Amino acid sequence: MALIHKIRARAATLPYAVISVLAAISAFGAYTSMYAFRKAFAAGTYPGQQFLHVDYKVWLVIAQIVGYTLSKFYGIRFIAEVKGAKRGITILTLIGISWLALLGFALVPAPYNIAFLFINGFPLGLIWGLVFGYLEGRRSTEFMAAVLSISLIFGSGFVKTIGQTLIHVYHVSEYNMPFFTGALFAIPLMLFVFMLELMPPQTAHDKALRTERLPMNAEERKHFIIRFLPGIILTLIIYVLLTIMRDIRDNFEVEIWNSLGIKDRTIYTKIDTKISIIVLVAMSLLILIRKNLQAFSIIHLMIIGGCVLLGASTIMYSLKMIDPVSWMTMAGLGLYLGYIPYNAIFFERMIATFHYKSNVGFVMYVADSMGYLGSVSILLIKELGRPNISWGNFFKEGVMIVAIVGGICGVLSLIYFLQSARKSKETKPQLNFSTV
Repeated sequence: MALIHKIRARAATLPYAVISVLAAISAFGAYTSMYAFRKAFAAGTYPGQQFLHVDYKVWLVIAQIVGYTLSKFYGIRFIAEVKGAKRGITILTLIGISWLALLGFALVPAPYNIAFLFINGFPLGLIWGLVFGYLEGRRSTEFMAAVLSISLIFGSGFVKTIGQTLIHVYHVSEYNMPFFTGALFAIPLMLFVFMLELMPPQTAHDKALRTERLPMNAEERKHFIIRFLPGIILTLIIYVLLTIMRDIRDNFEVEIWNSLGIKDRTIYTKIDTKISIIVLVAMSLLILIRKNLQAFSIIHLMIIGGCVLLGASTIMYSLKMIDPVSWMTMAGLGLYLGYIPYNAIFFERMIATFHYKSNVGFVMYVADSMGYLGSVSILLIKELGRPNISWGNFFKEGVMIVAIVGGICGVLSLIYFLQSARKSKETKPQLNFSTV
């Protein structure tokens, strides 16, 4: 620890831009490495297997999401109250537990190994909040969070490509593949987490621009929810819908592409890399906007635009105006233009706009817990109510719902927060808000 403190003190003397770039790369690397332990199993298809009349892979996805969902509920308190001193060792410990669960998945025969995906999912659900805690509340948070959030797009496709390569080129079984994929990322994970530990704390300038980020007790969390309740409800509706469809795309991307007649096992990385670059540029540009309310409004427009792109591309594909690859690219871009801001900068700018002393982790985990609960529910509804519909058609129907409902709620959310910001400014002496 003494060595880390010494190196951190030296790192604090580096130019702010250099610190931001190094932190962004470290966060991206750490979270991409985490994906190797979380999403590699989705590269397998496990054909012809069922348990209690439900597809075996669906059971695997449900088991992991249930663990992940319970972790998000636990994280509402854990992440809100966590101190920074042991953040790095906590990340490595949690991912280590998930890796051991993948070993159990490899060694225990199906269907009894389903339980190990639940064990795998629970610790991984806390990683985002721990990693983002290094980055939030800084004047370069948009840039760093944008780079980090690209791991949500790139990491999943990259890991599935590696998983498919291990299966088809190196003939690793679908059950052993997740553990070996994790092994490839163990050392990079430790390196990137060590680099994150060298991140200096918030500066006085950061606190002045973005509000000091503090742990929140139960009473403070309750007041936060009551203060922004209408906006949080609208946000949760959009986020739950986006999470459901993003999760379906993530976990069943191989099946969706197969149902569209595309068999290229490198298609996941090709498409997701393009989407990653576009989303990265769009979100990074927000660092140029110093006024928090203006940036917060543009983030809303980005989310609304993502919903519009989802609907427009799906309609064009249904009318045979574009091919499957173009549709999946445009739909994926629309999905992530809506989803990524919530995971990176929506709540960051919300807190900065209203100068509310809190932290992103708390409200993010409230949204995530609801989102993954929705994912589990929809998977069960699909398997028990519509088991014969292809994943491609199910995805197409789902994104249209997201486009319509999400777009409407996005507009209403923008109106609410603009009105709330105006009222807060008018009553600033009483509410002790800063200028937005």
